[in-house]
Amino acid sequence: MIKRLLFASTLALIVIAQSAAQRGDAAAPADLVILNGKAYPADGSNSFKEAIAVRGNRIVAVGDASDIGRLRGPKTEIIDAGGGAVLPGFNDAHTHMLSGGLEMDTVNLEGASTLDEVQSRIRAYAAAHPQTAWIRGRGWGYGAFPGSTPTREQLDASVSDRPAVMRCYDGHSVWVNSKALAAAGITKSTANPPNGTIVRDPHTGEAAGLLKEAPAMALVTRVMPKPTRAEQRRALKAAIDEALKFGVTSVTDAAGNPEDLEVYDEARRAGELSARVYYSLLVTPQFNEQDADRFDAVWKSHRDTPLLKAGIVKMFMDGVIETNTAFMLAPYANAPTTGSPNYSREDFYRIVAMMDRRGWQVMVHAIGDAAVRMVLDGFERVAAVNPAPARGRRHRVEHIETIDLADVPRFGKLAVIASMHPVGGFFVPPIRPAEQRPAPAAVGAWAGNLGPERAARGGLWKSISESGGRVVFGSDWPVATLDAIGRIVGITNRMPRAGGTDQRLPLTTALDDYTSGPAYASFDEKEKGTLAPGMLADIVVLATDIFAHKPATHADVAVKTTVFDGRVVYRDRHKGH
Repeated sequence: MIKRLLFASTLALIVIAQSAAQRGDAAAPADLVILNGKAYPADGSNSFKEAIAVRGNRIVAVGDASDIGRLRGPKTEIIDAGGGAVLPGFNDAHTHMLSGGLEMDTVNLEGASTLDEVQSRIRAYAAAHPQTAWIRGRGWGYGAFPGSTPTREQLDASVSDRPAVMRCYDGHSVWVNSKALAAAGITKSTANPPNGTIVRDPHTGEAAGLLKEAPAMALVTRVMPKPTRAEQRRALKAAIDEALKFGVTSVTDAAGNPEDLEVYDEARRAGELSARVYYSLLVTPQFNEQDADRFDAVWKSHRDTPLLKAGIVKMFMDGVIETNTAFMLAPYANAPTTGSPNYSREDFYRIVAMMDRRGWQVMVHAIGDAAVRMVLDGFERVAAVNPAPARGRRHRVEHIETIDLADVPRFGKLAVIASMHPVGGFFVPPIRPAEQRPAPAAVGAWAGNLGPERAARGGLWKSISESGGRVVFGSDWPVATLDAIGRIVGITNRMPRAGGTDQRLPLTTALDDYTSGPAYASFDEKEKGTLAPGMLADIVVLATDIFAHKPATHADVAVKTTVFDGRVVYRDRHKGH
């Protein structure tokens, strides 16, 4: 009898202990504590805390140092923030992680401002990789080339013995040499594919070496060697490591496919996915019910997890301003064209209505003012006829590089998310007004193609926000750096464009739009994006208190420590901590 009582008592104690562990007993020691910081919860309160305690992969307490200090135990890992800002992990609302990771091991042409510099970098890379069958590169800008248009002869001068393909910084054009054109079978008689352009020599009609937009780029990319699964896994890890250096712990991955989703899921199952990924599948024109059934099956077979989830599709309504392929309400300043949409109005409405009925979220690339209007029109029409999906309707417009002022308040009225991606990085006053600063070549082409009036309507995030719209920010990496805090500081200090309105945001608002805002945009606001008990422990520690002292240099906003899922995954070894 006594033995049975002892056994019952012991069993009860075990059950109580397990229950306490499962609920995160408030008195139990924390696994990790962050002290001596200026913690901004990003919860809209504009309040600040001193310390944070983490148990497992969840935040268990946020408060005063004395209160959090009581949760220290003999095995608690202590992070001394050194007075620096402590923030939720940044959530980049628009990236291309796998393709960006693959491009990290190619010719880097970012910042090359002259043709000589571009050719020199390509030549050096080709010489250092004699066994590489295709020479690939990324990041060139139009301003480096006479007439802003690269030619195959210019690339032949660097690589003539094998195919070479160089992706533009914006990802919407590729520059190819003669060998690449031959490998793809592109000749004078090759017709432009729908929604794509083979730029031609004005005298001979031959392919000049520039392919605009995905359908034309695919003529070459489909004959290029495909990366192995091992190469893809390594590339994804490299991309995520790059993100963690900048405190980015969550991303929306734009325009993927079911096959590449498997790469992410393999990494998740192997315990190698050190960022939270919301993965979108690419929809193209003529997408039909059978295609949607296949996407439904993919979503069903990849149930949402805290690390990887699906449930969103990506569409491209237009191209980019730099190549005159963005869809505009009026002709470009430098060309007698408005660009054109990739979808007819009826086909766009049909696809969005179909996916909305099935519960999918829809994100649409729309850069020109006509494209933005057409997407908003489609979302408005669908909301008027479809019942709201069970989880709600949070459709998104991506980029919005220019917009007609009449469409600004529609984001709030329609509850459509404005996902925007400022290219510029860190800068602080005193600076000259934008019209007096030398513009990067890419920005110069952008503004020149639009003309001053429409260029002044670029980047209206504050206007959209003040009219009731929800704005979220991202990088569009690898188009631009993953440096979230550098971009945030830039947003808070950016001078008005010539003839434009002041779009600078308060620091806390810009931070919200890079943390809790994107969490809402992925239906995750109850799990991440704020520093509060019960939330996933994704946390960033910066070098200084950016709230008390305006950053003067990029070192002031350097990421010192990144915590992901309750574990330290990055430390700035150069600065000490």
